[in-house]
Amino acid sequence: MRYKKMGKTGIEVSTMTIGTWAMGGLGYGSVERKDCIKAIHAMLEQGVNHIDSAWVYGLGEADKVIGEAIKGRRDEVLITTKCGFRNPESGSGPNYPDCSPEWISKCFEETLKNLDTDYVDFFLIHVPDANVPFEETAECVNKWKEQGKVRHLGISNFGIKEMEEMGKYIDISAIQSGYSMIAREEEDNLKWAKAHGIGVMTHSSLASGLLTGAIRVLPELPDDDIRKLYQYPHFKEPKFSQVMELLKTLDKIAEDRNVPVAQVSLNWNTQKDFVTTSLCGVRNVKEALENCKSTSWELTEAEMKIIDNAIEETVGK
Repeated sequence: MRYKKMGKTGIEVSTMTIGTWAMGGLGYGSVERKDCIKAIHAMLEQGVNHIDSAWVYGLGEADKVIGEAIKGRRDEVLITTKCGFRNPESGSGPNYPDCSPEWISKCFEETLKNLDTDYVDFFLIHVPDANVPFEETAECVNKWKEQGKVRHLGISNFGIKEMEEMGKYIDISAIQSGYSMIAREEEDNLKWAKAHGIGVMTHSSLASGLLTGAIRVLPELPDDDIRKLYQYPHFKEPKFSQVMELLKTLDKIAEDRNVPVAQVSLNWNTQKDFVTTSLCGVRNVKEALENCKSTSWELTEAEMKIIDNAIEETVGK
């Protein structure tokens, strides 16, 4: 396993993070709790020391899975959680921001209970909320830090101007944003954070499965699937076909190295100097072990360049 320092905190974190959105059981199809727990155990045994979650991942269900998986070994893992999204009362439709102190306090207390812990290592404000002053949200989360319920604070899905503004009110130790070969819109934000001593976590590193190479035909997704609900552009044309072209390059490198395509994709992400750790969603031991093996080797500079050129020629930025 490879490790990097989480920005100015100096904390050594594995370059691969256990992502748990799918483990919540909403938006990615059904999951088996026992398989998820075994997957977490497998990744911990491989040296992964960081788990990411959020209250909105199954409305607390992902946290319950984590809590059960780390029972008796809390000191072995770093936990990041996020609050600030709210699910529609109707039960269907995209989540929406709510960073009011009342809402995030409710979610955070439930999170600690579900995780069966009295603190988290990193708490990230999940999304900027235009309806709640940053100062109000900051006052709430700073109080948790003073109380020892949170060791480090950060933000998720914020732009540079928003990061600068929130930085007036909290000490930003880490950020989290989407980043992969086929979604690099946030790259400038990640580089800005790195330059300011802030740790960088990336989500959607495998583009909801597309960059594993397992999906080769545009799927018919159910209405409640996250990829359809949020209208992911790479699950629609023409982006899907562009990704399929990119996969031809990844297939060649994977074949030459005798590794799965997912390992190529993960290494491209984690080898970026501005990325501290990449979230990797898994739901069973097989996926967990295969993805962890990506840290046993690295892409060469030549291979990174080949991939970068292929990205520009197919999906662009």
